[in-house]
Amino acid sequence: MKRIILRIALVLSLAIIAFVAHVLISTGFFRTVENKFEGEIIKKISIPGAEDITVSPLDGFALISSTDREIYPPVKEEKGGLYFMDLEDGNFSLTHLTTSFDKPFAPHGISMIKKDSTYRVMAINHTPDGQHAIEVFTLQNKNLVHEKTLKHPSLISPNDLVLIDENRFYVTNDHKYTEGFGKILEEYLGLSISNVLYYDGENYTEVTDGIAYANGINLDAKRNLVYVASPRGFLVKVYSKNLDGSLEFVEDIPCGTGVDNIEIDTKGNLWIGAHPNLLRFGSYAKGKKETSPSEIIKVTYREKNDYAIEQIYTNDGTIMSGSTVATPFEDLIITGNVMDDHFLILKTKN
Repeated sequence: MKRIILRIALVLSLAIIAFVAHVLISTGFFRTVENKFEGEIIKKISIPGAEDITVSPLDGFALISSTDREIYPPVKEEKGGLYFMDLEDGNFSLTHLTTSFDKPFAPHGISMIKKDSTYRVMAINHTPDGQHAIEVFTLQNKNLVHEKTLKHPSLISPNDLVLIDENRFYVTNDHKYTEGFGKILEEYLGLSISNVLYYDGENYTEVTDGIAYANGINLDAKRNLVYVASPRGFLVKVYSKNLDGSLEFVEDIPCGTGVDNIEIDTKGNLWIGAHPNLLRFGSYAKGKKETSPSEIIKVTYREKNDYAIEQIYTNDGTIMSGSTVATPFEDLIITGNVMDDHFLILKTKN
């Protein structure tokens, strides 16, 4: 009997050791992050939690999703807004677009698409009652008008979205379980159980699942490819888009870092803000650590099994913590983060 008990204890000990090792290795705990960037910081923009940023190369402006948060995920109502930033005036002047928005607003992922002289803008809104929503706007010049609010039970934990046209879009749910033991297992074991939804203008349909923390999403319309970030898997997942909105899996791109939002430049390259140490980021997001390292990567994707990954920027967290997005514009990179009170505009040497 004693021998059986010892064997059970040994098995349990080995299981615990294996679990801890898996968590540490798969979250980048042992990675050393050095400060590296071949360029310069040309400006710090003082708005908090600029979690998502997207750019119009044609009209030379950036749209910024900003939320004043103390911890993430939030436990109380946050104050946030959408901002317009001029990229051509040399001063990077900001205009707060949602000062007259008359409901609680904590924007997360954003997307915009242009038709004629008007932009359709959508932003995920994490409301204090836990009923996540997607806010729909039109933007002309610097005038943002709220059109409607979209809510649905399938929006369990929306993170990011990408517009296909004025009414259709894809949206990621970064969790299947949003509380309790299920959420703990999902996060620490890196369970691949989150999903992507397709909205056809009337109905939501799950178009792919089996993703570990589905996060940033973007569409390369020229190549008909959809990219989904899986930070818990350190992967970018590639799908081909069908006419009916369904997705066909192409391949995974191992990135070696906790990829977050995905932006696509005019040449089809992917620019991604990332978290090289997810455990450190988790502690930082909960207010237990003062800093969290940041990383920006560029992914040149040519075709299946043919891609290259370039490390553009790394920082130990002392200059920028918790990087979430890197949006290129000419020789600039506009970078965002989860909780800093500012974001950075970088200028590359090349």
